[in-house]
Amino acid sequence: EYLTDHQSGHGQFVKGVWVSVKSIPGRAFYFETYLPEYAAMYDKLPIAAFLSEPKTPNPDMNLPNLQFWNCMDYGVMTVDKKFIGSMDFECYTRDHGPQRGSYVCTIDNYHHDPDYVDYATSENPAEHKSHNLIELDNGQFCLYPNNRLRIYDNSLTPEKPKTPDFKVSTQYYQVEHGYDRLGMGDEEEYFWKTSNERENK
Repeated sequence: EYLTDHQSGHGQFVKGVWVSVKSIPGRAFYFETYLPEYAAMYDKLPIAAFLSEPKTPNPDMNLPNLQFWNCMDYGVMTVDKKFIGSMDFECYTRDHGPQRGSYVCTIDNYHHDPDYVDYATSENPAEHKSHNLIELDNGQFCLYPNNRLRIYDNSLTPEKPKTPDFKVSTQYYQVEHGYDRLGMGDEEEYFWKTSNERENK
């Protein structure tokens, strides 16, 4: 149905291979996909267009249940978090309760060009979200933030893990501005000392 702009084809399946992902603020991620049997590329498909196998999923979740937040900026990159790659994932959906799945990768936004006004939220600590790409057991894929996931490791996770009671991070952490001046302008030594260290030697 996605290949015909939702005018026909519901319940029909076409094999595809992901080629790229595009990020436009305020929209869902768009996947560019190669369709081997057509020798063609098709662009701007949302994550809801894809299944891991050619059969109707149960439950058949809509796009808002598969991508929790819109893109936050034009800059986009993929990250492979290998440490959690083999763990069991539980995704807390909007309407269908917890859904289990496996980790694929993480899609992350960033502000792509310092010469452009940063009106988005990709670098705002309280608003930034990672989009973890999960292959769900029902055959669909989803893009979920860390705080809508529980991640279980057979070796490390206790039988009854605690319920997170964390607060959203709002701090801008950095280590130069606002701290004691190092006074390094006249320093030529390779193993240098800070101004406080020099005063207290």
